Amino acid sequence: MNNYDLLIKNGLIVNENSITKADLAIANGKIIEVSLPISTDKKANKVVDADGLYIFPGLIDTHVHINEPGRTNWEGYATGTKSLAAGGVTTFFDMPLNSNPPTITPLDFEKKKQLAEEKAIINFKLWGGLVPTNINELSALKECGVIGFKAFMSASGIDEFQFSNDVALFNGMKEIAKLNSLLAVHAESNVVTQQLTKECVEKGDTTAKAFSNARPIDSEIEAVNRILSYAKIIGCKVHIVHASSSKVVQVIQEWKKKGVDVSVETCPHYLSLSIDDLEQIGAVAKCAPPLREKQEIESLWESVANGEIDVIGSDHSPCPTEMKKGNLFEAWGGISGAQSTLNILLEEGYWERNVPLTTIAKISSSNPARRFGLFPQKGIISVGSDADLTIVDINQSFTLNKEDLYYKHPHSPYIGKKFRGKIMETYVNGELVFQQKQAEEAK
Repeated sequence: MNNYDLLIKNGLIVNENSITKADLAIANGKIIEVSLPISTDKKANKVVDADGLYIFPGLIDTHVHINEPGRTNWEGYATGTKSLAAGGVTTFFDMPLNSNPPTITPLDFEKKKQLAEEKAIINFKLWGGLVPTNINELSALKECGVIGFKAFMSASGIDEFQFSNDVALFNGMKEIAKLNSLLAVHAESNVVTQQLTKECVEKGDTTAKAFSNARPIDSEIEAVNRILSYAKIIGCKVHIVHASSSKVVQVIQEWKKKGVDVSVETCPHYLSLSIDDLEQIGAVAKCAPPLREKQEIESLWESVANGEIDVIGSDHSPCPTEMKKGNLFEAWGGISGAQSTLNILLEEGYWERNVPLTTIAKISSSNPARRFGLFPQKGIISVGSDADLTIVDINQSFTLNKEDLYYKHPHSPYIGKKFRGKIMETYVNGELVFQQKQAEEAK
């Protein structure tokens, strides 16, 4: 009999509907037995005792910006995926912009895919872009294997990736619907955000409150209503990314009731940080849509508890630290957060608001796996599934320090924050890609 490659004993297995104490037997990158105890004549090449520890299905981060090729000095696959692995992420979806060229043609796709295959230490999928000039490339991009398409309804901040006007959105969605694919949308009104930003800059008001007010919640709501009205007419599947407010989530729930095939994502920073943090921390906490008032954090957690948030994505959008200087309207807008998603969900959700661990597994792994066609290969700890696993000591406390971060540029709005719930090990297809003990010994 062939040996098991790995046997993980006595762990508490967290799936979307249950927590069960069990042993896991793994061979050839797959989970081949889940029981307690595993009774077999087979031996294991490696045994891990996970007594008292929780084993989550590896996180699936649907929203990551790796800037390779072209802007590797911002973040590359080596540092980016090491950071993700340290955060318990085993699969990520790489957005089509911030790299140069962006992923808007098959040739661009192949360039990015080759680099990811060479350097990424975890599983990956690539988004394709929808811009006004590439609608005739969408079918070929689907054939290449994109996980879906991404469009901006407001300026992206990247010259090479233009936002889509209504005609481009409508025609692009018709093609995406024919391909039975999905459109992820940055939903903010370009007219509203551009005009209000211009007014603030002309007045010289660059405070955190001014920046947030220049990209108001109503701007998101207007864009969501517009894109989902197109989706209803066309029959296109839509994924609304980084909703900053439960008010946006509620609008999406109404469209779901109308029969629109739409999912909604929020990000850890909207569940943890407010305008007050933006004011205090500065541009390191700048993102778009911006951070909101404190009460919006509580309302978003209520949406999580009510099952109205489908997916958590980090929207990791790194850059050199010098680009995070200057006033809030001039500095680069993007939060480096890929390493801290599960930490935020455990500290702010499980510990502070009694969000069940099963819910955390659902929104961070099983839901994204289902939405993007990866379930049950991923998103669940079950016989036959990939051995993508995150082992966590939920009782262990730590304070995040700059030297703990693996980003190419180690800045984060969470530095100095105390967390409960430490990621001990991360496995991708049964292979160890992160171990806390090794990380501490390397310091």
